Amino acid sequence: MKAAILRAAREPLSIETVELDGPRADEVRIRVAASGLCHSDYHVISGDLGSDFPIVLGHEASGVVEAVGSDVRGLTHGDHVVTCTSIFCGHCSECQDGLNHLCSDKPVRAQPQLNSPIRQNGLPVQQFCNLGAFAEEMVVHRSGVVKLPKAMPLDVAAVLGCAVLTGIGSVTAGAEVKPGSKVVVLGCGGVGLNVVQGARLAGAAQIVAVDLNPAKLALAQVFGATDTILGGEGVVERVIEATGGGADYAFEVVGLPALQRQGFMMLRKRGTLMIVGITEMSAELSVPALMLLGREIRIIGSNMGSVPFQRVIPTYAQLYLDGRLTLDPLISQRIVLEDINRGYEQLIAGETARSVIVFN
Repeated sequence: MKAAILRAAREPLSIETVELDGPRADEVRIRVAASGLCHSDYHVISGDLGSDFPIVLGHEASGVVEAVGSDVRGLTHGDHVVTCTSIFCGHCSECQDGLNHLCSDKPVRAQPQLNSPIRQNGLPVQQFCNLGAFAEEMVVHRSGVVKLPKAMPLDVAAVLGCAVLTGIGSVTAGAEVKPGSKVVVLGCGGVGLNVVQGARLAGAAQIVAVDLNPAKLALAQVFGATDTILGGEGVVERVIEATGGGADYAFEVVGLPALQRQGFMMLRKRGTLMIVGITEMSAELSVPALMLLGREIRIIGSNMGSVPFQRVIPTYAQLYLDGRLTLDPLISQRIVLEDINRGYEQLIAGETARSVIVFN
């Protein structure tokens, strides 16, 4: 099968032929239908996140089940599915508390660096986030797969596994945004647009979208933004003025400590700063300690939307089919695997919200 392989940080991905083994007893083999280009994968390409190489990136995917292992229940050949990085064991304390996105004992193959299901000339090729979705097929643990309604278009469904899950979940489950509140969203890429949409679904009275790209601000209005503000100098003061004294919730969706600090400064008393964007490994956040204390401000993070994906993704799919969830404008373009490097160039340049690789 064909796969996009990264052999070292800061190098282009190459399209190569690899082999795939499995599924083993607790695994599912999936023919990939579509795979979104997410900034999280780019952190490995840029070297911001460390990794073993070579590696097949990609984690936001939809597809069709080709085969299931002997211990897999609830999935069968031909099922339409979405994958997610939040594989889980079901027995650790986090899973028992209903927080399987924070599972501390993720079920992976023993010594995955040596036993990856992806191989080339007998040597292992790593799977990003235990998925490796920039390939024609993948083998993943059964807990990383959720079944979809057959009516859900697979090219659109791909974005459910990360952009939609992370964005909407961080609002509804992570920050628990209250109806009638004021929300500011810093960064209007694929995840940020779904934070905007999540705030709309949660009943926020005011949703202020902030970005450096006017085109993304226009798109944010499609997803539910009531106000748009161009980022840059004086943005904190402009948001405070627009919200009449500050926001109740600020979502930072880019992964920059400077932007996280701005979000903190935009909050009213007892406001919440939600950090959603992935930062560099060494990044640190600095905020005025006295303001944190005196205003009783919360700073929290959200990992994969802070929700059990296997429960909410089918719900999101049905909301889309019912016309209550906006997804189509999220996909800027559909590309083939061979265009992946150009797709990432466009993403980093701010030209796209989500490019989706579509496989035959």
